[in-house]
Amino acid sequence: MSRIGKKPVVVPAGVTAKVEGQTVSVKGAKGELSFVVHDDVHVEMKPEGIKVDPRHETKRARALWGTARSQINNLVVGVTKGFEKKLEITGVGYKAAVAGKNLQLSLGYSHDINYPIPAGVTIACPKPTEITIAGINKQQIGQIAAEIREYRGPEPYKGKGVKYEGEFIFRKEGKKK
Repeated sequence: MSRIGKKPVVVPAGVTAKVEGQTVSVKGAKGELSFVVHDDVHVEMKPEGIKVDPRHETKRARALWGTARSQINNLVVGVTKGFEKKLEITGVGYKAAVAGKNLQLSLGYSHDINYPIPAGVTIACPKPTEITIAGINKQQIGQIAAEIREYRGPEPYKGKGVKYEGEFIFRKEGKKK
């Protein structure tokens, strides 16, 4: 029994939500998002909010039940507050800057990396060693952060590279003589 799935998704004031078949659309102050729920999950609009239930008593339906509820909740939070991820850059000469519609990264390679900023997402660099990614779609924000981190992930010996804010890098000891 999903404890998350049992709770209805509360729709706050100023947000309009529509359920049409398996599609849930949410519109708020920051924008509009929609999500297509899997067929094993039943979604309906009730006075207390959006209610999600499994259609069958299968393991797959129960697994998708809580996931669908969390996805719908992320839509509501996204159009009201939005989401933000922060990345930190560690290393001598490693830096980032926003140049027009591109994020320019200097990560120790022979060339700079130009990452195109997608529509609906804002990327800011308050410091040359800090990147802030903000938007309304949680999945898209996480994907962009993962792609930027992939260019030069943190290495375990000196800790150089791009890491998430607050991420712990397990450090290894170097060679012994």
